[in-house]
Amino acid sequence: MHVLVTGASGFVGTRLVEVLNAEEGVQVTGAVRRQCAGGNDAVKQINVGELSPETDWSEALKGVDVVVHAAARVHVMNDTASDPLTVFRKVNVQGTLNLARQAVAAGVRRLVFISSIKVNGEGTDTGHAYTAEDVPAPADPYGVSKMEAEVGLREIAASSRLEVVIIRPVLVYGPGVKANFLNMMRWLDKGIPLPFGAINNRRSLVALDNLVDLIVVATAHPSAANQIFLVSDGEDLSTTQLLRRMAAALNKKALLLPVPSALLSAGATALGKKSLSQRLCGSLQVDIEKTRSLLSWVPPVSVDHALKLAASHYMKRDN
Repeated sequence: MHVLVTGASGFVGTRLVEVLNAEEGVQVTGAVRRQCAGGNDAVKQINVGELSPETDWSEALKGVDVVVHAAARVHVMNDTASDPLTVFRKVNVQGTLNLARQAVAAGVRRLVFISSIKVNGEGTDTGHAYTAEDVPAPADPYGVSKMEAEVGLREIAASSRLEVVIIRPVLVYGPGVKANFLNMMRWLDKGIPLPFGAINNRRSLVALDNLVDLIVVATAHPSAANQIFLVSDGEDLSTTQLLRRMAAALNKKALLLPVPSALLSAGATALGKKSLSQRLCGSLQVDIEKTRSLLSWVPPVSVDHALKLAASHYMKRDN
């Protein structure tokens, strides 16, 4: 099986290429925006430039059986684009569908699309998890663009022999994680007191190795064809629990002050940080029963082991 991975130099793509390359009988090609040093020398890299409606995939798709499309314009906290939705659509919708149409023409049999839980929405009531069958309710331009890409891909699959598998991850963490997850590790490592000791929300997360394992399964499992899957570690944590277990992975003590969630939310809203408050205090849970039953899939890595891997990488690289 010959697999093309787009976004092969990204957080998910780098690990995916490494794992696929170790699989017996699998040939891997990595598509990247630009050639970069330090990649896997055993894996062919093809520079396709920016993901756009005009990207030429002909060379990258030669002999390919399966495409894993992990490249995207990702969600950012403070987007400076004057019209973010238009920019997201150009890359995540038009760019994705351009790849899919060329994949059909090249005889590719399956495309695994790495979407986002933002297609479902921004949060759930505690104890009420999103499912793959829920009506999409994206609330920001990134989520809208991922939803529209999903719709377009399913239309292409319905009119061709291309099988489409859609995976919607929740927040992904692991060695090399950035953004808020990295900031939390830094705060805990430095012993900074944090006002997050009384948050009783529930959030689903997914370890990088768990997501990659599911993607590998999705490249070949017969029952994955033309299905949507949600993915998580199978254990939902409150922000308070996550910080305590993250501190343990760092061999630190979490200094968490029991500030009520309502007070934190009010303060964050007053400072114009309502979205940050939602991620810290709100719930977002996913139901992965369909993923488990249809694919006979079980997350291979525990939360605590995954946190240890992330913490070890942080201690080596960020100190």
